[in-house]
Amino acid sequence: MRAALAPLLVVATLLLSACGFQLRGSYNLPYESINIGLPDNSVIGAGLKRQIRAGTGTRLVDTREEAAGTFIQVSDLRERQILSLNTSGRVREVRLRYRYAYRVVDSKGRDLVGTTGIELTRDVTYDDSAVLAKEQEEQLLWRDMESDLVQQILRRLSTVKPTPPAKEE
Repeated sequence: MRAALAPLLVVATLLLSACGFQLRGSYNLPYESINIGLPDNSVIGAGLKRQIRAGTGTRLVDTREEAAGTFIQVSDLRERQILSLNTSGRVREVRLRYRYAYRVVDSKGRDLVGTTGIELTRDVTYDDSAVLAKEQEEQLLWRDMESDLVQQILRRLSTVKPTPPAKEE
């Protein structure tokens, strides 16, 4: 049985490598140093700082002046939208929508990365008989969306080519 399993495992490994699959590794940000212009109690800011420290060669700095780029939050909007009602007019499904926009500027305030928006949505069923459980599920989904947002921001920042600021004459 094990002898038949070994060739199958080799074939599966070759197929995965042939399709371009690779594990998500560290991010290579195009900045030597970056300032995260978010408050210390910001979940997104803390997540970005943690991921940058752990997986990039980019140095985190405290001030805008010493940073090659400064990450600035433009908007952070959370919405809860009712999708459907049951026959008695009570909520049956809810959509959670998280809209976030950011930009990256240099030390003089010129855009390196223009305003970029990310929108995340999650649909969740709702049940009046399990209000506490559904509230906990909703909070878990919000935390999941925050984590997903941090990963998406880092992926976008690592792939975007910052536009060099125009030279002043």
